[in-house]
Amino acid sequence: QVQVLESGGALVQPGGSLRLSCAASGRIFGIYFVGWYRQAPGRQREVVATIASGGSTNYADSAKGRFTISRDNAKNTVYLQMNNLAPEDTAVYYCSAEVGVSTLKTDLYWGQGTQVTVSS
Repeated sequence: QVQVLESGGALVQPGGSLRLSCAASGRIFGIYFVGWYRQAPGRQREVVATIASGGSTNYADSAKGRFTISRDNAKNTVYLQMNNLAPEDTAVYYCSAEVGVSTLKTDLYWGQGTQVTVSS
C-alpha cells in the first residue's frame, strides 16, 4: 500500500525552529513534484513551498527567507525546515506528493497532516 506520511510537528515557542518530513512508502518508484500546504482554523488551505523533481523550489511570500524545502530522493523524502517561527505559522501542515506507482505512471497522494503550534 502506498502511503505519504508527515512527521515533525510540535509545540514550539516564537523564534524557534522545526523540521517537518514527508516520506512516501510502499511499492513506489520515486517521488516527483512535492508541495507543503497548511491550514489554520478558519482559514483556507494555502501553499507554503513546493519542490520539483529537478530541485527547483517555490515559496509563499510568508515563507521566503525563513523556510527551506529540500529533498532526499534516495529516501523518498522531502523536508521543510522552518526557522524563526511565529504564531501566525500555527496550522496543520500537509504534504502532497506525486508518487511513482509504476515505471510509467504517477499518482497524487496527500498525507494526513501534522500539527504545528507556535505559542508562548
